[in-house]
Amino acid sequence: MIKVAIAGASGYVGGELIRLLLQHPEVALTQLVSQHHAGKAVAAVHPDLLGDCELQFTDKLVPEAIDLVFLALSHGEPKKWFDGIVLPDALRIIDLSQDFRDESAGFVYGLPEWQREKITQARYIANPGCFATAIQLALLPLAAADMLDTVYVTGITGSTGAGQSPSATTHFSWRANNIAAYKSLDHQHLLEINRNLRGIQPDWSGRLNFVPWRGDFTRGIFVSAQMESTRSLEQLKVLYTAFYAGHPFTHLSENPIDLKQVVNTNKCVIQLEKQGNQLVVHTAIDNLLKGAAGQAVQNMNLLFGLPENTGLQLKASAF
Repeated sequence: MIKVAIAGASGYVGGELIRLLLQHPEVALTQLVSQHHAGKAVAAVHPDLLGDCELQFTDKLVPEAIDLVFLALSHGEPKKWFDGIVLPDALRIIDLSQDFRDESAGFVYGLPEWQREKITQARYIANPGCFATAIQLALLPLAAADMLDTVYVTGITGSTGAGQSPSATTHFSWRANNIAAYKSLDHQHLLEINRNLRGIQPDWSGRLNFVPWRGDFTRGIFVSAQMESTRSLEQLKVLYTAFYAGHPFTHLSENPIDLKQVVNTNKCVIQLEKQGNQLVVHTAIDNLLKGAAGQAVQNMNLLFGLPENTGLQLKASAF
């Protein structure tokens, strides 16, 4: 069994990791770290886990007693944690913040559909951002074929993407029956997206223009990316199908896609549309699973030589 700890286990992403790992057939979940909830039972913070987990939160990690730690901490905290602790050589780390997505300090960027082989050889993994996952999965096949042009992206996300700490724009009274753009053309995930796409297609001279939206729902991301393309729709479908062949969670749909296909799963579904020379690529993911905790478990499976879908055969909400 893989002995696993979670640092930052009381938030939305930490809670999702607990739920997944409790059901994982190859994992023994042994340590749950939370500075704010040390000494409390898991069900006191995550009431849906009543009867499922007998662990209590602790205030410090014992790295010598585990094989892997997930860092589900606020952005900026993992760097402080990483600099202030002596780690056993065999310990693996999967960080879900943005701190190491530039692949500094020996971290590998953990998007399996792009870097699966590199991930299997890594010690430390930097899990991609949620919008970054949805957008890159929309564009990776085009970048790999040297076909990226200037791209215009819109994307909408649920309120859980803002984290568990309440704010004005996550308050139910504001969010319900409401929608708003935010961080237009300046979202933090543009850094990792641009860096990676230019690494795949070095001669790309275009620009990625991204306008994110806050949605009036809790889970999920839906992205639409538009650009010019002279390839036929059938040629593009062949390109996408070939690129994602053998990847268990990313699927091309012949029909219009929607969020309920992916919410509560680790899937990314993709749909292509074309009018004239204008291509639109739609993608949908669950921001807390394929966009965070589910992808982190997928990366753990790769690190330890397990099938990627181990512990991740989940059911969509559907209706």
